[in-house]
Amino acid sequence: MTKQTKITATEARIPLDRLTLSTLNPRQDVPQADVIELAESIWTAGLIQNLSGLADDEGGAEIVAGGRRLRALKYLAEQHPDMAETHPELASPMVNLAPDRTTGEAWATTENIARRALHPAEEIRAYGKMEQGGSTPAIIARAFAVTEKHVYRRLALAHLPAPVLDALRADEISLSNAAAFTISDDQKRSLEILEQVRGESQSDYNIKRMLKPDAVRGTDRRAIFVGEDAYMAAGGRIGGDLFDDESLFDDPEILDAVFQEKLDAVAKLLRGKGWKWAEAITESYIGYHTIEDRKFERIYAEQGDLTEAETERYDELAELAEGDVLDEDGEAELAALQEKLDGMFSAEQMAVSGVMVYVDRDGRLQGSDGLVAREDKAAAIEAGFLRKPTRIEDDEPKSPISQKLADDLGRIAQGAKQHAILRDPDLLLDLLAFQLSHALNWKNPLGLSLTDVPNWPSTEAEGYALDEKLTANPPRDMWEIKDLAASFRAFRKKGADHVRGELTRFLAAQYRGGDEKLAALVEKETQPSIREVWTPTAENFFKRVGGPYLNDLWSDLLGLASGHATITAFEKLKKSEKAEKLESLFADPATRSALGLTEEQQDRIAAWLPEGMA
Repeated sequence: MTKQTKITATEARIPLDRLTLSTLNPRQDVPQADVIELAESIWTAGLIQNLSGLADDEGGAEIVAGGRRLRALKYLAEQHPDMAETHPELASPMVNLAPDRTTGEAWATTENIARRALHPAEEIRAYGKMEQGGSTPAIIARAFAVTEKHVYRRLALAHLPAPVLDALRADEISLSNAAAFTISDDQKRSLEILEQVRGESQSDYNIKRMLKPDAVRGTDRRAIFVGEDAYMAAGGRIGGDLFDDESLFDDPEILDAVFQEKLDAVAKLLRGKGWKWAEAITESYIGYHTIEDRKFERIYAEQGDLTEAETERYDELAELAEGDVLDEDGEAELAALQEKLDGMFSAEQMAVSGVMVYVDRDGRLQGSDGLVAREDKAAAIEAGFLRKPTRIEDDEPKSPISQKLADDLGRIAQGAKQHAILRDPDLLLDLLAFQLSHALNWKNPLGLSLTDVPNWPSTEAEGYALDEKLTANPPRDMWEIKDLAASFRAFRKKGADHVRGELTRFLAAQYRGGDEKLAALVEKETQPSIREVWTPTAENFFKRVGGPYLNDLWSDLLGLASGHATITAFEKLKKSEKAEKLESLFADPATRSALGLTEEQQDRIAAWLPEGMA
């Protein structure tokens, strides 16, 4: 076997006057404008890539690759007669010499085989030198045969401290790591962080956090609410992540101060509109515990009704808003109609209640209104906005209804809502389409849940009857089904009515109710009635509360004062007898007839619900 010899090229500096263009070179004709542009680049940034050629017999070379560069160098020699003294490396450029003509022909054909790929650090420095020499990004792009966008991104790094570019050239940091340093204008800090991350394979995010640990991103809710103009007017500095196209608020103390000031101004404006008090909350939401811990009660505005013409106009404006084509006047008109639909607090209600304002996670101003503080409860009760609490003796439990019973009643109330919404399949499908087509994410405003929504009491369910579509034929267990396609074909064969029915009944079963205003809208349209699906019985309610509670209930339902013979007789009964008698009162028309109940008393019984369930 013949041993093959590895052929290698050599390098040599050869004076320009001994370099000629080979007939093998593919660039025989080059526009003079291109030559001049390249000459400007070489004069500013140097000759980044060697010429390639074949040595001749007179100490010169014929250039087979790099013809445009050769022309640019000769043009510079004409323009700068002293180039040999000022730029000797250009007057005698480095040439890669092919070992033989066959290799030279290969170089001439491929053009790029002898070129060295430019390291990003060298490219950045070359672009920077050209920019300093007056070259525009367009000129730089043409000179290096790259896009202007590429040039702009490299120039963004050209002003980094030299040690950062040195670390990039040594491959101690990545190009994206270097880009992370552009957010900092503190060179001392940048160099300190550079020493910490050299060769450590740090993420870009970590480097940014190390450079500006306290900076707040422009997507932060506080930054969105305040805005750059107000923040900068207060003396705040804006930094920038050039590669993420995101602003950085470099002075969090100023941002927080302006944020609080703007929130306080909103609260002051609300107090001026009639609320007794308004408080600015810096958190991103007002939780349940905030209301509970401060012992607030809540009153609600009366929900308004639109006329037929207003409803038609509301739908028209809402459709325009959905298509993002509603003008400013239309937005104001829609807001006014929405305000009327949502209802308004009266001056008397606002005089005994207040509002908390806060900024949510998306930077939008939100409020929780109609909050009655402890010191205002008496006035709110006197005005008829709150019910007077029932006096509870110290030796009695705080509530006659146990937590377990309260949970069961809550499930029944949920079932009543599902039972009602099942009657309106179009509403369910509209809700589903709205939730799927809008990026509602964590807000879950519709309450369409993928998990189980309890609607059945945990114990005795006597006297409770939902639409059987909510209780019969639960979802099939598909664990053992191996051919889902066959199962799906069988499902479709049952017809469109069956498919639609299955969809709506399972949507109803997953309806939890979510956003307060939207849930109120749904209830207004569906009119759920707990007593439609639930009647109190001895087992499901009366036996689960105390005897004194049953005595008071019997008295309240019949509208009789303490000491009346009917009340006295009832109080002497055993608890189980009381429970059965109350069950008969609710369920048996003969019992109500025997007692000679008036129409008012019968209406009271038909509408009664345990406290907290209405």
